[in-house]
Amino acid sequence: MSLPKRFLVGRPLRSAQMGETLLPKKIALPVFCSDPLSSNAYATEEILLALSLGGLTLIHLTPWVAAAVITLLAVVVLSYRQTCHAYPNGGGAYVVSRENLGVNASLAAASALLVDYVLTVAVSVAAGVANIASALPALAPHTVGLSAGLIALLAVMNLRGVRESGTIFAIPTYGFITAVMVMLVWGAGRTLFGETPQAESAHFGIQATHGTTGWLVVALVLRAFSQGCTALTGVEAVSNGVPSFKVPKSRNAAATLAIMGGITIAIFAGITALALVSDVRVAGSTRLLTGAPPGYQQKTVITQVAAAVFGDGSFPFYLVAGFTAAILVLAANTAFNGFPTLASILGQDGFLPKQFSRRGDRLVFSNGIVILAVLAGGLIWAFHASTTRLIQLYIIGVFVSFTLSQTGMVRHWTALLGQAAAPRRAGIHRARAINAAGAALTAVVLVVVLITKFTHGAWIVVIAMPVLFMMMRSIHGHYTRVAAELEPSDEAVSLPSRVHAVVLVSKLHTPTLRAIAFARATRPSTLVAVTVRTSGSDTEELEAEWARHGIPIPLTVLDSPYRDITGPVLDYVGRVHRRSPRDVVCVFIPEYVVGHWWEQLLHNQSALRLTARLLFRPGVMVTSVPWRLGSAETVVHPPERTAMTTRRGHRS
Repeated sequence: MSLPKRFLVGRPLRSAQMGETLLPKKIALPVFCSDPLSSNAYATEEILLALSLGGLTLIHLTPWVAAAVITLLAVVVLSYRQTCHAYPNGGGAYVVSRENLGVNASLAAASALLVDYVLTVAVSVAAGVANIASALPALAPHTVGLSAGLIALLAVMNLRGVRESGTIFAIPTYGFITAVMVMLVWGAGRTLFGETPQAESAHFGIQATHGTTGWLVVALVLRAFSQGCTALTGVEAVSNGVPSFKVPKSRNAAATLAIMGGITIAIFAGITALALVSDVRVAGSTRLLTGAPPGYQQKTVITQVAAAVFGDGSFPFYLVAGFTAAILVLAANTAFNGFPTLASILGQDGFLPKQFSRRGDRLVFSNGIVILAVLAGGLIWAFHASTTRLIQLYIIGVFVSFTLSQTGMVRHWTALLGQAAAPRRAGIHRARAINAAGAALTAVVLVVVLITKFTHGAWIVVIAMPVLFMMMRSIHGHYTRVAAELEPSDEAVSLPSRVHAVVLVSKLHTPTLRAIAFARATRPSTLVAVTVRTSGSDTEELEAEWARHGIPIPLTVLDSPYRDITGPVLDYVGRVHRRSPRDVVCVFIPEYVVGHWWEQLLHNQSALRLTARLLFRPGVMVTSVPWRLGSAETVVHPPERTAMTTRRGHRS
């Protein structure tokens, strides 16, 4: 397995090379901001889809909904810039909540973020594949397989390391920004010169499925706003990843966040404007589009805009569609950086398994990357790679973490006010006001999102988050109990009165003799060999060989009328230990070391069963005495390498 792993992941990096993995702003932008940048590909579409439930009547409200989303995005970006400066070691919602709001709030934020990261991967990849299918309809039946394959590819790229994956991901990210900006400028230019682009769906009507009066309008507008808020996903990733930036870390992270915010707002506003100018029509189902030809397959909003601006099937059209699909898939990279980092912090704090806190060969948190890929792949399979179905689960976790993080920052600044000198107080007041505005707005949006999305699938997330919360509390409780049990005590370090050694024997061969020799070398108080009589002739032959070879320790034969080995051995060991509870019984078990997995099925089964049972017996130690078979030696020293070494030695 070593060679394939090295081919896919690369050579291991020393811990001292951690500094070489730090990111400049130009690489940090695609690494941490691909999610919010890519959400422009579907944020406008989600607004139009929600408003289209009322037919064409409500489409004129799109600019107002988009303006509300842009305002919220600007406030959240400003708020998280404050967090970057206040928490230079990484200021995600979990850390900020833990230090300012307490353990329960921090775990609520962590559960929201973990769920959201998994959804980010699933939604981003599914949306990317949907754009590919829009440009190449023949791939539409294979979206699940394509999505799963792309998730696996992303996992491998991230296992190679943050800096290496960031360098590769920079090309599609900057390609998307450039292609879309050119599209926006070209479309605006055509409009200003009187050649207004027209979408292929411009002459379609939309059949209303909801009323357009009174509270129904308010409900649809709120739903459109909540779906448009997908443009805010991934904003927190930069504040989580401050330690990954080059120095000065906080300043570079805050600058990257500001650049991302500016680009996202410009692209989101531009795509929305061009979609309205070119009369793009989208609906929840093709059958709701009146005037559409039979067999018509809806394209995404951004591909319709690109076709209207550049011409359907043109090279620039495919360029926009290609880069859009690429960045949507790579938007999952934000989660592949955020999930493992958060899981590592939770592992260090004892709320997730400790394995999540350890870095792999390439100085990344490999366990978190693998688990994220598996969970996201499961969602893709369960929801058939449907962006429309998956996106209903989205956003709730985002705004739970936003609200808790900004509330924690308000407490942070309030605590600093009491310690700050007069010249700094004005700046702290300003920072607190920004975070307070962010907390209030995101709390309101959270309520809106819960109400508008709950019955459309968001209830799954509402259940998943408390389940994850309770799981993390249970894990922490387990680690706390184990730590208390393992506290050093006089009883734990006291020497046993005597050590009784027992060597288990099935037949007299080299592994048995080695186990006996090793047991004798430990100089126990008593030493006996034990065998179980399951076949009279085999046991008589063993006793005869024992006497013939003059083995210098007694052989005890245990009767087993039901041919069971484990029971008699456990009874014997128990009797030895009961004679003096302060004594220790050390059981030596000869075992074969094999080189292939299938050989393990043919050997050591009795030894494994005995070891598993003996480990639960108080006052009993189990020592495995390995004997490597020829296949194991081949794995350790391949014949080709051994022969080559011999030949080189002969020539010298």
